[in-house]
Amino acid sequence: MCRRAESTHRTADTAQDFEAPYGASRAGVPFGPPEGPSERRARGTALPRSAGRASFAFPAPPMEGPAERPPAYGALLISGRWALRRPPCPEGEATRPSRRGRATGVPEERTTVARTEAPGSAGAPDQPDAESPPGTAGAHVAGAGPLGGGAGEPGPSPQHVPHPRVAAADADINGTVGAVLGALLAERLREAWHTDPVSGRDIAERVARFTCLGGRRLRPALLWWALRACALPDGDRARAALRVGAAVELLQTCALVHDDVMDSSRLRRGRPALHVSLAVQYGASSTDPFPGAAAVLAGDLALAWAEDTLAETELPDPVRRRVRAVWRLMRAEMVAGQYLDLHGQVTADRSALLALRTARLKSAQYSASRPLELGAVLAGADPGLTRRLAEAGAPAGLAFQLRDDLLGVFGDPSRTGKPAGDDIREGKPTLLVALAHARAGARGRLADVAVLDAALGDPALSAEGLDAVREILESTGARAAVEERIDRLAARALARLDTLALDAAAGERLRGLLRLVAGTPRPGPHHPDREAGHADTARPH
Repeated sequence: MCRRAESTHRTADTAQDFEAPYGASRAGVPFGPPEGPSERRARGTALPRSAGRASFAFPAPPMEGPAERPPAYGALLISGRWALRRPPCPEGEATRPSRRGRATGVPEERTTVARTEAPGSAGAPDQPDAESPPGTAGAHVAGAGPLGGGAGEPGPSPQHVPHPRVAAADADINGTVGAVLGALLAERLREAWHTDPVSGRDIAERVARFTCLGGRRLRPALLWWALRACALPDGDRARAALRVGAAVELLQTCALVHDDVMDSSRLRRGRPALHVSLAVQYGASSTDPFPGAAAVLAGDLALAWAEDTLAETELPDPVRRRVRAVWRLMRAEMVAGQYLDLHGQVTADRSALLALRTARLKSAQYSASRPLELGAVLAGADPGLTRRLAEAGAPAGLAFQLRDDLLGVFGDPSRTGKPAGDDIREGKPTLLVALAHARAGARGRLADVAVLDAALGDPALSAEGLDAVREILESTGARAAVEERIDRLAARALARLDTLALDAAAGERLRGLLRLVAGTPRPGPHHPDREAGHADTARPH
């Protein structure tokens, strides 16, 4: 029985309340002994730092008396590898921007997003700088425009020195987007808690946490380096691009939360899926609709936040119209691809044609082509270059999904964060399965066809049954064929990219990112793991 009645109005008296739904044990979480609302108010709800963790805590809401302003219920600390891919700031080091807009003792991209700093306040990481650092005033370009110069040419003139915000994103796009997300989500959390503390705690806080923990943030990285490959933006255009990248990450949160509900997945990124954490919190049974329904609302909230972020981003009208057009296509393709995924399961369609169309809509466009297109549009690139850049991303995006299909069957759960075999148990229409099914039938291996037909869509498939499916995928050559196709797709993406007139340094970063998207990274001085945040090709969601 769901323990809703006793939990609905329970306030979070300790930060442990927010760790427990994600399976974090009390041991090793440096929050100290439990304390009540009065103790936490006394210490100002200060959050302890812990390496590699993103911590959320909320004081109890006021019980009486009107507030003069919306209370800052939320406290969001971004530190370590989850958000900024850096060690947390040393104790005692200032982490709040000064009144003049510069971080005091901490680089802007490492700034802790405190609960008292709203995105519109001075020094918030997604706002224009109040002034440039010494020696750079007036050095950046007045507006985004096509870049000249390439390898072997003289160094940048004073008119082509990057704005500090551009330099920060170039050095660490993952961390810079994380800082923008932190500021945005701190404000959204305040609004959510002001509206209702219960939904703020159960839904909004989970959405913020899920987004800030993040994956590899490949889509914002592709967007940024596409922008940089086409133009050197000024501070305002860079800020707009980072906000659009943050909106893309929130859209990804929506997609993944909903996907986990549709697939009944219990794990995401190595932790309990959002609907599972809600079920644990309220003691809901596997047949109770509450956790799934609440997770749908969480995904809807992430989508609303993504739309708000995009709508509130300041852009010239012609650029805004182009950005909105790409955004609409990306949303529609994502929904269509997800529906085809479900349709293939219910119809048991094993055709390679359906598998490829699903992969193109579900991942190829959304994971590579559209982020590249958004970056080019934000740079003010002409339609021809924008289209060709998006076409360069399409093969890499398709390879992305094919690699994901392989990892869904053969991957190591400790690296992918997802149980191996779920795609088989759900009967997903993948090229890997379609090839194995077609080849076994063409060779008269009817017993293998029967094994595949029985296993696909069987939620109770045993480990031995999964091993039998893996053996068929290997013996029919389906796995090798998919691996070969991934290599061809990656090579095609790079060949298309090489035909474009792009900035040399930014173009090389794009090459590395496309390799990583396709699952074929190559180590090197500009390997994009620094932006993407991982050193392997584990299931990239």
